[in-house]
Amino acid sequence: MSIQRLCENPWKSSHAAYDSSAFNIRPAPEFSTEEIVVASLYRAVGFGGYPEIEVPKAGREFDRLGQAAKAKKFEAGKIRPDTWRTVLHGVLESPKRPNQSSKRFLQLCPVVPDVALYSGSARLAGNSWNPGQLIQRMICLGSESDAAAESTWGRLFDALSVTAGDDIWARWLQEEFHRRGKNARNWAATQINLAASLPKVDRDALRYPARQFVRDLEATIDAKGSMTRRQWVSLLEAVIRLGSVMHVVWLCNVNEKLWRTVREILDGQPGPTSEDEVRRKIVNGEARCLAYGNPAVPIIKEYASGYLTARVGLNIALWALEGLGTSVKRLSSSGDILEFLTTIVRNREALLEAKVLAIHTEVTDREAKAIACKNGIGSNLIEFAQYTLGQRQTSDESLRGYDQSYFLRKRGEARNAPWVVSLGPVALLAMVHCCLREAAGPRSVQRLGDHLEWYGIQVDLDAMSGSDLGRKLRMLGLVLDSPDAESGMLMIPPFSSPARPGASL
Repeated sequence: MSIQRLCENPWKSSHAAYDSSAFNIRPAPEFSTEEIVVASLYRAVGFGGYPEIEVPKAGREFDRLGQAAKAKKFEAGKIRPDTWRTVLHGVLESPKRPNQSSKRFLQLCPVVPDVALYSGSARLAGNSWNPGQLIQRMICLGSESDAAAESTWGRLFDALSVTAGDDIWARWLQEEFHRRGKNARNWAATQINLAASLPKVDRDALRYPARQFVRDLEATIDAKGSMTRRQWVSLLEAVIRLGSVMHVVWLCNVNEKLWRTVREILDGQPGPTSEDEVRRKIVNGEARCLAYGNPAVPIIKEYASGYLTARVGLNIALWALEGLGTSVKRLSSSGDILEFLTTIVRNREALLEAKVLAIHTEVTDREAKAIACKNGIGSNLIEFAQYTLGQRQTSDESLRGYDQSYFLRKRGEARNAPWVVSLGPVALLAMVHCCLREAAGPRSVQRLGDHLEWYGIQVDLDAMSGSDLGRKLRMLGLVLDSPDAESGMLMIPPFSSPARPGASL
């Protein structure tokens, strides 16, 4: 590929160094919901990467077999066909969104693994993106080592498995799905792909959402024995929703800051001189991109637009260096980025003669709609963030309270009402549990604020007491009022379990 081919279609493919980079957004996110991500994670962890494209077809066949069973003679010892239909379409079925009401397909809550064989694909036709692979990359990037990533992946498989420790409803449900499905697969641990990882020096020094996500995932796994399977899956959904979206936002920000640094160098400014400077200026995820109670989608759109602009520019620069006989092999660590920027400094005059900035301006002007997130990759990123974090909007008004693990809700009833940052009850339970995981007792709400900041969400602690967040904490019985605590509130661990070794007193 050359710059000319890149200019003709800037979104089709990328330079090898960028494509394999730990800071590239892979797989490219599209529309998703919390249940789609969890179902895809089942397929990635225990079904050997069962292809997403097979799910809708298998779901239609599974539903057809259930319909055909109505005409068969009832077998002793088994539930009646109409009872099974009630389980599928009355108990397990998750509500359709308003624009889905006329579509017939299985949309089930992924309570047990075998449900994911028939439901939970992002598309009903054609190739769908794979959210489970995104979660796998996050675990690799956020773990302290490759061995720790393998351990977390194994613990996740064990937690997602249905065992004797699960409630009787989950055990029965898994057995029924496995017995009835002609598409049944053996549930077995899949090896994690460790291709996306950071060197230890970066993992230890950087602050970014995937690191907090892995810790929260471990905390969620620890809590499984304190609740029913359905409740635990909701808790898992909350952690995955926040972690996956804010991980993508962080990657958007890293790309934008890297391209901004390249432009500064081409404009004559000095580049970073150490890996520590690269971490501080480019890779660290300290930006508070969302604020509690404020609209979220316009901010996410800014990050997505910055990412698209940066993606074009970085690929142009990489291909231009290739044309000058200087090949960049990797962009997967702070050290790689420093070497890349040093190469830009050395070849500054040659890159300017190659008109890198002019080419970038020409391409971004031509692709203005895509960069404004009105179509293509940018639009997909916005859909991914909005529908994954946002509270489920249902065609049946009586089911509007179905989704309780959301992080965005609509401010008002109008169709065009803005999506604002607001934690649902299950999301708040999950965050309080995770932030108190290593505490031996109550802690100030300052700890929750710090926890959310790891993901990029800012909370106004001064106004906590009278805010929506404070009211929800009180309603759920998660706080004690204390005049000695910040904002007069101390958080209480929601699940009774012994403190972990090394818990802070």
